[in-house]
Amino acid sequence: MSAPLVALVGNPNTGKTTLFNGLTGSTVRVGNYPGITVERSLGHLKGVEHPIDVLDVPGAYSLVARSAEERIAVDALLGHGGVPSPALVVVVLDATALERNLYFALQVIELGRPTLIALNQMDAAEAAGVQIDCTALSDALGVPVVPTVGTDIERVSALAQRIAQYVDKPPRPPAWPWTPSGPLQADVEAVAPHFPDAPEGARQALALWALMSVSPEDSGAPPTLRTTVAARLAAAEGSGRDLDLEIAQARYGWIDAHAPTLLTRTGSRRLADKADRLLLHPVVGFGAFVAVMALCFQALFAWADPFIGLVEGAIGALAGGAHDVLPPGIAADFVADALIGGVGNVLVFLPQIALLFLFIGLMEDSGYMARVAFLMDRIMRKVGLHGRAFVPMLSGFACAIPAIMGTRTLERRRDRLLTMMVLPLMTCSARLPVYTLVIAATVPAATVWGVFSQQSLVMLAMYGFSIAIALVAAAVMGRTVLKGKNEPLLLELPDYRIPSARSVARLVWRRSGDFVREAGSVILVFTVIMWALSAFPREPDAVKPLQAQRDAVAAQSAPDETALATLDHQIAAAKSEHSYAGKLGKAMEPVMSPLGFDWRINVGVLGAFAAREVYVSTMGVIYGVGGEVDEQSPSLRRRMAEAKRPDGTPVHTPLTGLALLVFFALACQCMSTIAVVKRESGGWGWPAFLFTYMTTLAWLAAFAVYQGGRALGFS
Repeated sequence: MSAPLVALVGNPNTGKTTLFNGLTGSTVRVGNYPGITVERSLGHLKGVEHPIDVLDVPGAYSLVARSAEERIAVDALLGHGGVPSPALVVVVLDATALERNLYFALQVIELGRPTLIALNQMDAAEAAGVQIDCTALSDALGVPVVPTVGTDIERVSALAQRIAQYVDKPPRPPAWPWTPSGPLQADVEAVAPHFPDAPEGARQALALWALMSVSPEDSGAPPTLRTTVAARLAAAEGSGRDLDLEIAQARYGWIDAHAPTLLTRTGSRRLADKADRLLLHPVVGFGAFVAVMALCFQALFAWADPFIGLVEGAIGALAGGAHDVLPPGIAADFVADALIGGVGNVLVFLPQIALLFLFIGLMEDSGYMARVAFLMDRIMRKVGLHGRAFVPMLSGFACAIPAIMGTRTLERRRDRLLTMMVLPLMTCSARLPVYTLVIAATVPAATVWGVFSQQSLVMLAMYGFSIAIALVAAAVMGRTVLKGKNEPLLLELPDYRIPSARSVARLVWRRSGDFVREAGSVILVFTVIMWALSAFPREPDAVKPLQAQRDAVAAQSAPDETALATLDHQIAAAKSEHSYAGKLGKAMEPVMSPLGFDWRINVGVLGAFAAREVYVSTMGVIYGVGGEVDEQSPSLRRRMAEAKRPDGTPVHTPLTGLALLVFFALACQCMSTIAVVKRESGGWGWPAFLFTYMTTLAWLAAFAVYQGGRALGFS
């Protein structure tokens, strides 16, 4: 027999998740709601005698559902959508914003489920001078009320005991606190028979839900229900009634009538109001946000570097150890370069992911994230994005991987998908080595107006180009493939709080673990595939003469180390040219030559799919300089500048370089991004679309640059 289920529901920013963590401790397991990629957390209530499961339902401002995700709260309360019917519903209310939270509480109570009110953040309310009469609140709502503080162990333990008490002996299902008017009651009675399987007390509540939520285009609702709702809405409109407004006014009328008897305010919000006047100011507030994001970028770019270096060093040591322990051959190469290298491709992102979610957790818990969303919403809405999308999009300048995971702060699936589809267009840090190398090899080191470096201006232009294209892509997709109603930003500006270290640490730990478990397996598979393409065939015929030369030099009594190193680089270059990856690069020439790319650039593009910065080491191998070079290597830059095509023309011209920069700016050259989008979207459909549209866009743009430049006489 399964343990009884308790559903924890409430508005966003009520401290519900902190309370959930306190109630369940370390027993949390995370999954997705059936058929929907919205995360749910399920844990075991700790400190009680009998097993009780607790479900953390995603925060919602009301039970009016106009999308699949927004119906989760209704499904959880009624036991639909693969979730068992809860034995008790715990509604978490923010004591500092009781009046607004009561609207959601009324909707839950209307459903007639056994209900308990957890009046959370009582300490913050008392500090703000808010006094709440819990007994009067319980009498008015007809349900038990327990005051609590999510970070207070004793109060959370007391709440757990009350939950266990009411699971064993459920409180009497509450009656409706308010009564619908005559016309509204008639509408309710007309729709209620469409819910014959619902508990009797819930039918009227579901009728209200349907009147506010079901539309003629709603394929998830039965046709008969859609017809009845459409008829009632049409009749109401014909008589000059707005049913949405009428229902909302009825609930708020009850709240306004009872609020004076439930709470008193003796304090003020002067300090918080002063902070809001600054942080929400269109100029000062934006400047403050830029400063916060600059700190975040500094962390992602610079502070993460030592940890990334440690990871790379550890992976390098493991790979070297594998080569030392295993006999030379394919097994050693596979273990060291494919398996251990693949694990390294996963773990190298962890420092940035952990730091990004640390900042997101601090901004969420402190109440600042809501201010950011409000501040940026007007700008982002013009291109079809949500105000909250601004933070992950900016984070994309550091790395698309944690930025895509950061889209979880967006409530609607459409907003998350739209943001994910444009995030990889932002110029991430992995593109910088490619940009640096290509610009240095193809753009003259001249100055403009005697002050600005021509190369630095091209680099700056690439950043501006990526931002412009991302915004244009968002505007286009928001009106086509991801077309949807541009919902207004509905959020409460929560009180400022000191972030909970435990809550933020849990967020960082869970998100980092999600990446390793879900995206890591896909990245590892891609790494093995890319290794196989580059490593086979093992001994192509073109390599044998070079290998014989090397063996002869090595057999001398005093081998010339410089000659050995040169031959090693030539052997690596020959292996790369005649590998399956090299053959594939040559096979791509009919498609890529219109962009000005030869087979060597094509192999670099293929290698960059493992990680964009791999393009640099791939060029080092191909040009016989060695795979250990970086973008600053003078020898690699010189070899690239001197490279010729079969007809004697240079491979890397300024025009080819510009086309290559545009291609890398737009192409989805990152298997890790594909893996994370697959994990976050719940399937391969959206990653396939992302790869297809970005690659097509990159090819068309690079084609236009190269062929347009040639038509204008550039080279």
